[in-house]
Amino acid sequence: MENFSISSDELMGFVTTFGPKLLAAIATLVIGLWIVKLITKGVGKGLDKSNVDTALKSFLKSLVSILLKVMVYISALGMLGIEMTSFIAVLGAAGLAVGLALQGSLANFAGGVLILFFKPFKVGDFIERESESGTVEKIDILHTHLKTPNNQLIVIPNGQLANSPVTNYSAKETRRAVFPVGIGYTSDMKKARKIMLRVLNEDERILKDPAPMVVLTNLGDSSLDLSARAWTKTEDYWGFFWDNLEKIKEELDKEGIEMPFPQRDVHLIKED
Repeated sequence: MENFSISSDELMGFVTTFGPKLLAAIATLVIGLWIVKLITKGVGKGLDKSNVDTALKSFLKSLVSILLKVMVYISALGMLGIEMTSFIAVLGAAGLAVGLALQGSLANFAGGVLILFFKPFKVGDFIERESESGTVEKIDILHTHLKTPNNQLIVIPNGQLANSPVTNYSAKETRRAVFPVGIGYTSDMKKARKIMLRVLNEDERILKDPAPMVVLTNLGDSSLDLSARAWTKTEDYWGFFWDNLEKIKEELDKEGIEMPFPQRDVHLIKED
């Protein structure tokens, strides 16, 4: 077995050549990681001031930290004389392949970031998208969880929510309730209007501004179509709507206001 020995001159040459590079790489690594820590901390404080969702804040801080640390490591390895061009090219190709394979998931991921950052809706809001509606129970980075009024769970990919119209029924503090009522052509329309306004104004949940109104919306085939419109707080909407719709019907019946149902006259022609 051969013995390999290194002369003092060779060792000194190695230290002289590689030592400064190693020290520079270590210094770059230590100082770089310290700067990354400061930047990450500053990003966290900025996100705290902007009231960003907790899940998104944690993700953004981690993303910034990882990207900056990768840059520091690449810089340190480059100072040691390691060729990083090929490594970066391979890393980019791998990232592209993963991106193509996870295209749908990345779209949901991007949608989750947009939802958590811009907050078109939040947990507790009642929203509707196409045929799906419910109360938002949870928003994670890939999916949004809705609970329907029938206590069913709907899980919607964030990519779809971020790229389609969404109706948020809880976004505003007040909502307008509309009560469609049809009365007969022979009924007193002015009297019916007064009854409907009286019923609405007797409810303590009604808002006086904007003032309630009753308007004629259509001359139907068998009825005069009236529409009572009143504003209430969003949290009182459904109770306000159901209670007053029933009470309007009862009061109109008491006052003899006819609420007709569709009728059709059929004429039979007998041929000789």
